Amino acid sequence: MTFTSTKTLADQVRKDFPILHQEVHGKPLVYLDNAATSQKPISVLNAWRDYYEKYNSNVHRGAHYLSAKATDAYEAARDKVTNFIHAKSRQEIVFTRNASEAINLVAYSWGMNNLQPGDEIILSVMEHHSNIVPWQFVAQKTGAVLKFVELTPEETFDFEQFKNLISEKTKLVSIVHISNTLGCVNPVKEIAEIAHKYGAKFLMDACQSVPHTPINVQEIDCDWLVASGHKMCAPTGIGFLYGKLELLEAMPPFMGGGEMIAEVYLDHSTYTELPHKFEAGTPAIGEAIALGAAIDYLTNIGMEQIHAYEAELTAYLFEQLAQIPQIRIYGPKPDAHGEGRAALAAFTVSEVHANDLATLLDQEGVAIRSGHHCTQPLHRHLELAGTARVSLSFYNTREEIDVFIKALKETLDFFASVFGE
Repeated sequence: MTFTSTKTLADQVRKDFPILHQEVHGKPLVYLDNAATSQKPISVLNAWRDYYEKYNSNVHRGAHYLSAKATDAYEAARDKVTNFIHAKSRQEIVFTRNASEAINLVAYSWGMNNLQPGDEIILSVMEHHSNIVPWQFVAQKTGAVLKFVELTPEETFDFEQFKNLISEKTKLVSIVHISNTLGCVNPVKEIAEIAHKYGAKFLMDACQSVPHTPINVQEIDCDWLVASGHKMCAPTGIGFLYGKLELLEAMPPFMGGGEMIAEVYLDHSTYTELPHKFEAGTPAIGEAIALGAAIDYLTNIGMEQIHAYEAELTAYLFEQLAQIPQIRIYGPKPDAHGEGRAALAAFTVSEVHANDLATLLDQEGVAIRSGHHCTQPLHRHLELAGTARVSLSFYNTREEIDVFIKALKETLDFFASVFGE
């Protein structure tokens, strides 16, 4: 894949995404729901299909050709994840079904075995439910206490409050890198540094950052990182956990069964080495291989180029949204170059329910998200029932933003006429 400066990134990659060229309700599809899930390029779909058509077999268990080929491809995907996030060792990458399972793995394996009554876990009010509910389970079982960082007036992570909240009692800080609702980019490197100063561990939810910007876990110095494949051009049903080697080595298995054992006796078992200790049962082989293909695709484009292009789209999106005085956007504003926040905007319109807005936009072929985006505590904090959210990816174009803005204005005009405003 070769990119030129005469065409935008989207112009050059859209041919790889057949789904983007269909019609919905008789209108060309404009897919602006990328924070929920990304679309998949042909190379990823081919990698998944090739596994099932050409070398479908279980991994790690057979001496025959198909099993060896499947094992090599599955483990090659692990190497690709390792390099993609700059982990020290492939043993630090554990395949999971999704980021939720990865967080639960840490919660049950590390949290249940290391936290005691009075220990503190620091989260934030902007966290996805998947980074709240598991820690509620842990707190209920261990007696640990949950504390929450709130928002600045600009609706970003209140770093000063965090510095006042953390203490010698804090054992874990678990914070999202980029909010899927506010779009704010949290200072994860600084959060990790302060957490470690107090002897606490730091888990980073990178679901909204890994697909959009370069990530280096060694520079950030997070203890764990979680991500979902389906948000980074890979299939559903595959995600991964990164953990520092010494932490993963000390953590007991999360689930028992095949693959994760060394020896099984009637009264006890011993466990295999990392990372397989945490991968019980037959894994999502085809999905992991396709995740490797997705990483190849993103790497071939270049994460720096993806980030730069999405920043341009963000600047343009916010310029256009600024022309609509009825809407209220949540989270920080981007700078003139589109930096300082993610390529998404969650917003409300007075007197118009977000679900109604999304439904009418869908009739124009424009797919956006509406609801609480799995951040009910945040919406409750903002005193909102829900928001509408438009979220971009590198295969989106300015022309698609124009279609969205036109449809949004017409929809708002329709509601104004109906309610006599």
